[in-house]
Amino acid sequence: MSSPKEKESPSTPQPRRRLGRDERYRQLLDVAWLLVRDEGTEGLTLGRLAEQADVAKPVVYGHFGTRAGLLAALYREFDARQTALMEAALASSAPDLAARAAVIASSYVDCVLLQGREIPGVIAALTSSPELEEVRRECEAAVMARCEAALAPFAASGAIAPAGLRAMLGAAEALSYAAATGEITATDAKEELVETIVAIVARNKGSGKGSGTGRARRTSTVRR
Repeated sequence: MSSPKEKESPSTPQPRRRLGRDERYRQLLDVAWLLVRDEGTEGLTLGRLAEQADVAKPVVYGHFGTRAGLLAALYREFDARQTALMEAALASSAPDLAARAAVIASSYVDCVLLQGREIPGVIAALTSSPELEEVRRECEAAVMARCEAALAPFAASGAIAPAGLRAMLGAAEALSYAAATGEITATDAKEELVETIVAIVARNKGSGKGSGTGRARRTSTVRR
């Protein structure tokens, strides 16, 4: 026999609260990251996202337009998080090369580890179209410009050559992803990246082709 309390319990589910556009966008990104983690970028389609987020397909299309738009949104979010982490750490770091290099290394590795194994798949997918490749190049140029601004005062030339900045970024990506997959430890990744950054800065001696107008031209190219 049911008790009065049991009889008074509601038998129908409460209506779900309607999310605002910003809240829905946040929910869709969160679900998209989970999809990438569980199924890889191959499983990330707008239809699949709508199904997992329990919304109609037009809602997802209204936010991202295309699958490329969704991938771009995920990468830009990762880049924004990485930027905020690095800028906050640089603002409070000691004004010397070792400290700046450690901040850059820690910020990059920590952000990749925070995002987990999903981000390598998203970055790899950015090569699937010219539109996405442009997004990646834009974000990479901004990262290199931030690194140069932080490190150039410690280079004899007063600037870091584009080749050095590109090498620095490549090392940061490779070491971070190796740490994310457990191939190496986060500590090893950071220490190796610090040594790489310091070595790259030390090579910018400011003589011959690395000085004068040529240096200014290369610097302006990186800071586009």
